[in-house]
Amino acid sequence: MRIFIIILIALVLNSCAHQNKLTRDKTFLATIDQQFADAAAQYKLMMKNLQPDRFPRNYDPKADKFNTSNSGWWCSGFYPGTLLYLYEQTKDQALLAEAERILKVLEKEKNNTSTHDLGFMMYCSFGNANRIAPRAGYNDIILTSARSLSTRFNPAVGCIKSWDSQPSDFLVIIDNMMNLELLFRATKMSGDSSFYKTAVTHANTTMQHHFRADNSSYHVINYDPKTGAIQKKRTAQGYADESAWARGQAWGLYGYTETYRETKDKKYLDQAVRIANYLLDHPNLPADKIPYWDFNAPDIPNAKRDASAGSIMAAALLELSTYVDRKTSAKYFSAAETILKSLSAPPYKAAAGTNGGFILQHSVGHLPQNSEVDVAITYADYYFIEALIRYKTMPDYR
Repeated sequence: MRIFIIILIALVLNSCAHQNKLTRDKTFLATIDQQFADAAAQYKLMMKNLQPDRFPRNYDPKADKFNTSNSGWWCSGFYPGTLLYLYEQTKDQALLAEAERILKVLEKEKNNTSTHDLGFMMYCSFGNANRIAPRAGYNDIILTSARSLSTRFNPAVGCIKSWDSQPSDFLVIIDNMMNLELLFRATKMSGDSSFYKTAVTHANTTMQHHFRADNSSYHVINYDPKTGAIQKKRTAQGYADESAWARGQAWGLYGYTETYRETKDKKYLDQAVRIANYLLDHPNLPADKIPYWDFNAPDIPNAKRDASAGSIMAAALLELSTYVDRKTSAKYFSAAETILKSLSAPPYKAAAGTNGGFILQHSVGHLPQNSEVDVAITYADYYFIEALIRYKTMPDYR
């Protein structure tokens, strides 16, 4: 009888474990290496279209035009970052060679103090290079970039300045949360805690002022640079000042998730959870989980979708799912899985040999200015590949 009871208890516990197990879709999982191979083929096509000192920016299918930028554009780090991610998965040396070539063009931006985007530019690029294919000098490039970014911090405001404007303005955008990872890494590399303190102060100020009662975020806060007082709250790239611009919400989600990772301070986890629940419980989030460009766009359900916001959300939700309780984890994981399945197929995934070499279609940059509307954009690809890697490498049981 005692043996029977022991066996029964073991069966019950095993059954409960299986019921609580978060498992990846094996059919979809089996396609991911092919997704990486397809993406690598696209980026080899892109390489052929790129001038030596230029960086891919977007592809406009309406004009059949492949648009590029110089190294100072805020998106310049995503191309080498995506190449490095794809090299990591495919071991294709041509991808690594191209990444290392373009990194040499990008390196000078380590001294750029005119932008808040050095995290995007220098950490998505050299940060990945230092991890995947390290070379002498990468540490110095990362630290110099962090020092350059730190020059934009204003103690009276408690933030890193985003956009330069007239002297009476101090503009901070939600996107800036994404650049804090560079500062956290700089403290780990150098032992200099000033980078860490700048990052958490920025995160705290942003958490205090950028978010509304419903946990959505404004895009831009204009502070008084002398006193730190708020002068105006607005949403430049969204539908209206009080609307929820989709990519801005995704930046906040990702930014507070990574800030929790680096600090283990629960207030940042709580903030990330609040943002995630706002997004996933929103009545205007479509079934395929690829958001409209703004959650309050007036022409929903005919509003443009934003694949870039979806890819950022997926990457963030997969990481966030590892920090929360099992029920919440299942919610976040399932949503991220749905996003990845959506992005991995038409209409979001481009046909081979098309789309200027970009992987994804249907992203929106700045609709109010009619800039980069319904195009392929470099950061959509970067976070899509990052999310696929996270999905592939995360354990089923957690």
